[in-house]
Amino acid sequence: MEHTYQYSGIIPFIALFLPILLAGGILLFPQATKKLRRLWSFPNVVSLSVLLSFFISLLVQQINNSFINQYLYSWTITNDFSLEFGFLIDSLSCILSILISSVGIFVLFYSDNYMSHDQGYLRFFAYMSFFNISMLGLVTSSNLIQIYVFWELIGMCSYLLIGFWFTRPNASNACQKAFVTNRVGDFGLLLGILGFYWLTGSFEFKDLFSIVNNLLYTNDVTILFVFFSSFFIFSGALAKSAQFPLHIWLPDAMEGPTPISALIHAATLVAAGIFLVARLFPLFLVIPYIMKFIALIGLITILLGATLALAQTDIKRSLAYSTMSQLGYMMLALGIGSYQAALFHLITHAYSKALLFLGSGSIIHSMETLVGYSPDKSQNMSFMGGLIKHIPITRTTFLLGTLSLCGIPPLACFWSKDTILSAIWEYSPIFAILACFTAGLTAFYMVRLYLLTFEGHFNYNFQNYNGKTNTFFYSISLWGKENKKIMKNISLFPIKTNKSDNNLKYFVRHFVNINVFPSKTFFYYPYESDNTMLFPMIFLVLFTLFIGVIGISFNQFNLFSELNILHKLCIPSLNHLIKDSVDFFEFLRESTFSVFIAFLGIFIACFLYNPPYSSFQNFNLCNSFPKKTSTRNFSDRLGNLIYNWSFNRGYIDMLYKKFLYNNLKKLAEEIYSFDKRIIDGIINVIGIITLFLGESVKYLGGGRISSYLLFYISFVCIFLIIFYYFFS
Repeated sequence: MEHTYQYSGIIPFIALFLPILLAGGILLFPQATKKLRRLWSFPNVVSLSVLLSFFISLLVQQINNSFINQYLYSWTITNDFSLEFGFLIDSLSCILSILISSVGIFVLFYSDNYMSHDQGYLRFFAYMSFFNISMLGLVTSSNLIQIYVFWELIGMCSYLLIGFWFTRPNASNACQKAFVTNRVGDFGLLLGILGFYWLTGSFEFKDLFSIVNNLLYTNDVTILFVFFSSFFIFSGALAKSAQFPLHIWLPDAMEGPTPISALIHAATLVAAGIFLVARLFPLFLVIPYIMKFIALIGLITILLGATLALAQTDIKRSLAYSTMSQLGYMMLALGIGSYQAALFHLITHAYSKALLFLGSGSIIHSMETLVGYSPDKSQNMSFMGGLIKHIPITRTTFLLGTLSLCGIPPLACFWSKDTILSAIWEYSPIFAILACFTAGLTAFYMVRLYLLTFEGHFNYNFQNYNGKTNTFFYSISLWGKENKKIMKNISLFPIKTNKSDNNLKYFVRHFVNINVFPSKTFFYYPYESDNTMLFPMIFLVLFTLFIGVIGISFNQFNLFSELNILHKLCIPSLNHLIKDSVDFFEFLRESTFSVFIAFLGIFIACFLYNPPYSSFQNFNLCNSFPKKTSTRNFSDRLGNLIYNWSFNRGYIDMLYKKFLYNNLKKLAEEIYSFDKRIIDGIINVIGIITLFLGESVKYLGGGRISSYLLFYISFVCIFLIIFYYFFS
């Protein structure tokens, strides 16, 4: 199987052909392309499946041989400068490529039904395909310049996908906010790349690591310069992975379609910053100050993301802050030198969070059938509740994803999060206490999210007082059946069935319609999603259950040692950071405290939000804490303080707006005023003078020599008088 490596050059071209063909069809043959719109999702899934099988074969070879393969193609070669593009195939690129491809397949399969009613269906698949290609190009890049190129491409794709529904002001503002925030980090990344090139004269990873290490060892370079160059490179990861203080774009990015949130903001795009730090880990490792800085930023992000998720009412925004907090765990693990634990948690979290986002999309999809596309209602957990009766499969998958993220054994995130917590205890007990406290907060807000969504009673009555019963929803799916799917109908009056559009072969799906009042008042309830949306969620449940075995290794169980892929795929230069097999009972003893904290968070959430344990008469579903009953009660004041902090995003957006946005706006207005009055004024005055002189001089050209002589003699006399008066 060694010959597989020589085909690495075809990686970007396997899937690149499809978005190019699709974009060309949309531009050149829009009508014909739209008629064949259902066929475009299938080849996208097939191309990613081919890439997935290719990377799996590479992974098998990595397990057997553990060597690095790099294929380079010369682009620019001069006497003083050489730039090459190529593909780096090692353990890190193989694992992340498999992660990107597998999650991408599930999301594309899911999107066929979720986006079927959208007019931008073709545009959506074109953007998604190009993003997948750019992400695969990033993780297989062989040098810093190539990383920067694909870094900007995924930033462009995220801008397009977040603003997919660009006619909505919130979506257009969100994509601009994400774009501008990431430009701050990207500018720092470019400065860091240029700084290290000036220092080493190379963009290649191997040369960069060895030269910087030698320069630091011989004290031939200023440590401050190396620190700032490393800091600038890390700023790129700071923005992409939504780390404090450049995290403000991530919650607003939920304005895009839910499949985009599942792919980009759970498994791939936000993981790009973690990948960058992991790829340059040998460089950061020899700079202790930058490692401490990375660990500190990770810890702040963990706490901030968890506290901001406590009182969110938007289901996707709550998951976004959860993503931010979990990314903080990965960054903290990298900062303390636990490379394997960070990579392990990246994998387990990606599958679990993709499951949760797809589950939230199924919930939103069912709610939209009642209220139309209204994010204020279809995504607001205050209007949900009791959905367990109507979408049981979604509920089961969502519950397993929730428990995994809470760190409940034996689900995937338990193994990776406990590995990180164990490493943090060895690094700093203070950091470990804060991280364990955040683990309890994670369990609290995730169970809160689940309870507000699925348990209790349906909190919103969608009524139709006009007696209309012909509400329906269009859906097109490549894999779904095209027969009519009519839900259970209990009514005292007959229901009219609308005719479907035969041209597009839509099918009609009626909701549960219960008429119990003589005034013809109808109540509509959500229903379960189609199989094309449920199948990806069920497959992701399998990953959530069993993916944890790839990163654990116990002395008592040889099976786990054999399955510990991460241990076998460690980077050779980082062997000293990888722990050998541990004692199973010792691991359980060390994990008891974190599991207890998680169960404590679950218990508190159940006590506050589950109807059998609390009364909703004195409780605000929008809040994370009971309503304020007395300002004299310290617990009430504390609860409202925490709620206000969480609901208002820690006032960070407000501070940005007050001290940064407003000041920059005033500065821009002053510069505009100066440009308009001074710069434009000077140009306008010169233009007016030129116009006046031109209009005046044109009357002097009469063709009479005597007139020319008169003007000539007059100007000579005036010049002589001035010269005599001033210079004599």
